[in-house]
Amino acid sequence: MSGQTGGHVRPRVAVSSCLMGELVRFNGGHSRDRFLSGELDPYVDWVRVCPEMEIGLGTPRETLRLERSPEGPRLVTRKTGVDLTGEMTSLAVERARTLDVDGYVFKSRSPSCGIHGIPVHAGDMAVDRKGRGVFAARILDARPLLPVEDEGRLNDALLRETFVERIFAHARLRALLESDWRARDLVAFHSRHKMQMLAHDPALYREAGRVVARAGLRAREELAADYARVFGGAFARKAGIGRHVNVLQHCMGMVSESLDRTRRADLAEVIASYQAGQVALSVPATLLRHHARGECADYLRDQTYFSPYPEELRLRNHVPV
Repeated sequence: MSGQTGGHVRPRVAVSSCLMGELVRFNGGHSRDRFLSGELDPYVDWVRVCPEMEIGLGTPRETLRLERSPEGPRLVTRKTGVDLTGEMTSLAVERARTLDVDGYVFKSRSPSCGIHGIPVHAGDMAVDRKGRGVFAARILDARPLLPVEDEGRLNDALLRETFVERIFAHARLRALLESDWRARDLVAFHSRHKMQMLAHDPALYREAGRVVARAGLRAREELAADYARVFGGAFARKAGIGRHVNVLQHCMGMVSESLDRTRRADLAEVIASYQAGQVALSVPATLLRHHARGECADYLRDQTYFSPYPEELRLRNHVPV
């Protein structure tokens, strides 16, 4: 299934097949992740990838590890020492060239797919615990702005929210650029994303505005590539509490003249409570959106900041720390 769900464009997300319950692990089992295969599954289109199976290792199979070499970590079988670096690298290069996705969830601690803290060995000793899986490293080198995470880090509420927000943002831009868009469509797209981009990176928010200001003066391909670079770069930065507060106060200013003193005070108090770590972001965001609807503030109501992904995922309900 593709297209939209509840008004949201469905992201295409690559995922290590074992995380979706496929029996492709070295021991013939799986590593099904409940969030990915359960809560997130109805809202995305998965592209399942198991590089070990794709290079013909089969399952069950001998375990792998990274070994130190002058040319960089090598991917070898743990007992027999067979070097699989060439096959895995060739697969990754081909995958990176053809992979048309909005994000990627890799298997943690994998010498092929891990993106953080993979041990690199010299003999029987781990001499470096900051390695990256051979397959994952090539994908990330080729696609540095691609939203990526591993399933372990997605257990953190903030990292989970950030990743999901990024894949939906990328999906909306992909849908626009795959359409028969015109300069005015890009301007409208940017207008809807202003507050969301501001929460992530004020400098790139301003740069995106400069790109869009010249939308009618540049070739479509050049304009699309430039905007995608700035847009992706902005969302690669995490939106911290301070930047969220800045956006919330900015939005409050757009509706404050239409509110009476009591409602303005209530809104300011809720924003302050979020800043103090007493309530979740969903509380001031929901109140602001309510006032925008009530006061017919169309520009504010249409901001993706207030609905960056399906509300059923409830990812803004955690209290910041």
